[in-house]
Amino acid sequence: MDQDYPQNVIVAGTGPAGMIAALALANAGFRVILAGPAANRDDRRTAALMSPALAFLDTLGVAEALKRNAAPLRVMRIVDATNRLIRSPVVTFHAGEIGEEFFGLNVPNRDLNAALEQAVAAHPGIEWRRALVESWSVGTDRIAALLAGGEEVSGALAVAADGRMSPARQAAGISTSTRAYPQAALVVNFAHARPHGSVSTEFHTETGPFTQVPLPGDRSSLVWVVAPETAEELAALDDDVLSAKIEERMQSMLGRVSIEPGRQIYPLSATLAARFARNRVALVGEAAHVFPPIGAQGLNLGIRDVQELVAIATENRADPGAPAALAAYDAKRRPDILARTGAVNLLNRSLLSNMLPAQMMRSAGLGVLGAFAPLRAFFMREGLKPGSGFSSIFSRE
Repeated sequence: MDQDYPQNVIVAGTGPAGMIAALALANAGFRVILAGPAANRDDRRTAALMSPALAFLDTLGVAEALKRNAAPLRVMRIVDATNRLIRSPVVTFHAGEIGEEFFGLNVPNRDLNAALEQAVAAHPGIEWRRALVESWSVGTDRIAALLAGGEEVSGALAVAADGRMSPARQAAGISTSTRAYPQAALVVNFAHARPHGSVSTEFHTETGPFTQVPLPGDRSSLVWVVAPETAEELAALDDDVLSAKIEERMQSMLGRVSIEPGRQIYPLSATLAARFARNRVALVGEAAHVFPPIGAQGLNLGIRDVQELVAIATENRADPGAPAALAAYDAKRRPDILARTGAVNLLNRSLLSNMLPAQMMRSAGLGVLGAFAPLRAFFMREGLKPGSGFSSIFSRE
């Protein structure tokens, strides 16, 4: 391959966002060089992929492989489990209210990574260099990456899918704002005596969300957000004691709990890039935005990054990394990213706040959602796909 061919695109990062970007760009006719090692197979987290994201993955040929080990999310529920003076009512969202069979599927990250890796390896339009990028060189008409081992590759556009510390973002001169939260997420999977009924429940606590999400069978995944020292203490407990604590926190709604092997802890923070593209680099996924695990927004937002980037790159096929193309991408993504990151961070801060006004605002907002069906339907549609809530309103007029 001629590495200076103007339609070459370098994708840095082999997490889900990077592999999805590589597949989508290759399907659009670009020559893709994917840089990065094989994905982490020990990741015990799950990804709640909403229906629009699944539809896009279906165009990449991976959706069917994911369904075998995934569980549908038909009901999503928010429960105020704080002990504060003002508590919010339970809010329940049913997919059937908006004519959907389910909101999405909860997919183990290991299965998602395996399906994407298989598709990437089989795609003739992708050259996978299983090495990290050691340095970047940005020119006026191309960008080059020096890989570990000494090989240099270049193209008209680099896609930064290399995570929250993103060396590609730094090479492009894009600054970020970062906020470290006094929180960490304990991630475990567990079996339970009662069926979950395809219901996901997010308990809001004083330290953050405690989120149970269905897995196939009588099993669920759990993201339990607590203070970092508490996360370490919980992870050190024996299985029976930790199982009992999870059951207690869930108010025994799924009966007896039995945790499965493997516990992981992830410190929480929020990062937002000042720009989402510059100097022949476009940011996707956590290179562009990082926020706490609330409302199943993370990877779904990253997939929308990829969709917009591919659409704009296709419109600017002669030079997908040109300043005008990158400015269009930045403008397209800004409203969605700012709205989602802002909402999630605001809700997380409201959980941590002991101030009465914050409690009142959160309680009032959730109370209106629970009581007013049209508003609830609007938020459900917007949660699946930005703009779909407004489209539904106007389509009825």
